[in-house]
Amino acid sequence: MRLLKLFLIISFLSLFACSRTKQSDSVFRYNESKDIATLDPAFARNQTIIWPVNQIFNGLVQMDSSLNVVPCIAKSWSVSDNNLEYIFNLRTDVKFHNSAAFENGIGRFVTAKDFEYSFNRVVNPKTASSGKWIFSNVKTDSKNGEYSFFADNDSTFRIVLNTPSPAFLGILTMKYCSVVPFEAVDFFGSSFGVNPVGTGPFFFNSWYEGEKLILSKNNDYFEKDSKGNKLPYLDGVSITFVNDKQSEFLEFLQGRLDFISGLSSANKDELLTRSGDLKDNYLGKIVMDKMPYLNTEYLAFLSDSNLNALPVEYNNILVRKAINCSFDRTKMMLYLRNNIGFPAINGFLPKGLPAYDSEYSVAEYNPELAKNYLEEAGFPNGKGLPDLTVSTTSDYVDLCQFIQHQLFEVGITLNIDVLPGSVYRQKMAMGELGFFRASWIADFPDSENYLSLFYSKNSAPNGPNYTRFSDAHYDKLFELALNNKNRAERIEMYQQLNRYVMDKSIVVPLYYDEVIRFYNSRIKNFVGNPLNNLELKTVVKLPKK
Repeated sequence: MRLLKLFLIISFLSLFACSRTKQSDSVFRYNESKDIATLDPAFARNQTIIWPVNQIFNGLVQMDSSLNVVPCIAKSWSVSDNNLEYIFNLRTDVKFHNSAAFENGIGRFVTAKDFEYSFNRVVNPKTASSGKWIFSNVKTDSKNGEYSFFADNDSTFRIVLNTPSPAFLGILTMKYCSVVPFEAVDFFGSSFGVNPVGTGPFFFNSWYEGEKLILSKNNDYFEKDSKGNKLPYLDGVSITFVNDKQSEFLEFLQGRLDFISGLSSANKDELLTRSGDLKDNYLGKIVMDKMPYLNTEYLAFLSDSNLNALPVEYNNILVRKAINCSFDRTKMMLYLRNNIGFPAINGFLPKGLPAYDSEYSVAEYNPELAKNYLEEAGFPNGKGLPDLTVSTTSDYVDLCQFIQHQLFEVGITLNIDVLPGSVYRQKMAMGELGFFRASWIADFPDSENYLSLFYSKNSAPNGPNYTRFSDAHYDKLFELALNNKNRAERIEMYQQLNRYVMDKSIVVPLYYDEVIRFYNSRIKNFVGNPLNNLELKTVVKLPKK
């Protein structure tokens, strides 16, 4: 059997290698400077992984460019009168990619059993998926603990919840909810993440570690455009792994990359004016898109003192409040971000969410107030206060240096610990960083997604609560908000939760982001949304003139 597996793998790799020799100009090329840890959707916890996974896999539903939930493999659905039962009617023409995992190497059609398997795989402790938390509201059997995922027949899939959840359909658009074939998971075992098999518009071709990841057009893809033409239009996707952002930027300017998202501080002045517009000499060559981005950039304190990763003095809420008003976010955005984004002075929830609270101002620059907080805490002008260390990656050193300088003016000494991305993420998940820079990009456009970061049952490493904040009052109000069917009342509860987090000074919000994307003018139909999804199935790449 092992020899048969080896033969099939070699055969498929040979087929893929042959396909690589065919040069096509209809390949979308981008760079991932932070590397990609896996292509297994059960671990699609950050944008680095989500972007390629989105090309390979599909779920029941998906988001359109306006953040509406629309059909995908589920062609329709219904919800019971008590809002607890979701019934999905599946398409019957969706096939898994061809793979050595299948008999004769030919992908089979997807059934409801595949979703039952895929969702149970995410919640299975043996999988250790970072997405298990998203199904915390799914009803479980009191005797055996099994989750209420049911394949009623080949084309009907049903989910039963414990309590009503207005955001549940949005949750199902997350890549954790992708369908995977049990044959491929069994066949590849722990290496499924580097041999992914899905149903998406592109299939996995080859991966040269540290160099390039190649995806190829899925000719059996089920979606079509409005005129009935088969998707995708592109022949493939090529992802390189150049770590240096300056080198990535030069590759883009020289036309070897089709797209970059965002700009580093070293490159922003090359393309943008101080006010954030594209410079004249690039007009017609490069297209710039800007739109609101559901992403909050912030600093966070580890609130579990048992982990001993933070000087005890910083458990003092007054000291944390002093930090929150010690630096000028407006100036920071102007000089370091060319006004891309908005100063985060209204708490943790970003602009673009219905619960964004413009009437609440908590983080205005006020150095005198910061000094008053320090004095009230017993550290006049910072005297007796230990040095604080913030951990970050190289992309955010300039922001941390700006904050470092301004904190020093009120008496707080801030050291900066720059870590490689993989080390930083691991330490943050394991509670080894006392004060760290982080960002939260919405998985789905509901305030629940942001506020779940402070729910005690979502504590890291198995959930997104990296601060390990645990507060009975917060948990109770969060659960009440989830169960409230009245939209206006739920929004008001979300705003209360936002204010509670800020009152406890668990985080130091920096800015609410904007999507800014630059791409080659030959790229057409490149549509974004406030989640900054990378959607390539409708993209067209025009030939060189």
